[in-house]
Amino acid sequence: MLAEKALVALTALKRLESERGLGVHEGTTDQVRRALEAAGILFIESGQGRGVMFLNETSGTETRQARARRVRSPT
Repeated sequence: MLAEKALVALTALKRLESERGLGVHEGTTDQVRRALEAAGILFIESGQGRGVMFLNETSGTETRQARARRVRSPT
């Protein structure tokens, strides 16, 4: 589902998730990050480390950003 939302190949997503540190294109990483952010996930970094924060509960519903894009879309 994430590969579909990020518009990347499933094999590229598997490489990104690999614990072996397999390389992926920077564009692939950016697309996955944008898809996660659109779903309400915020990536944070501080002096104590890195993490994520969930901005809103979507529970299967569209995010406000997704609805806004759909409404603005000419298709």
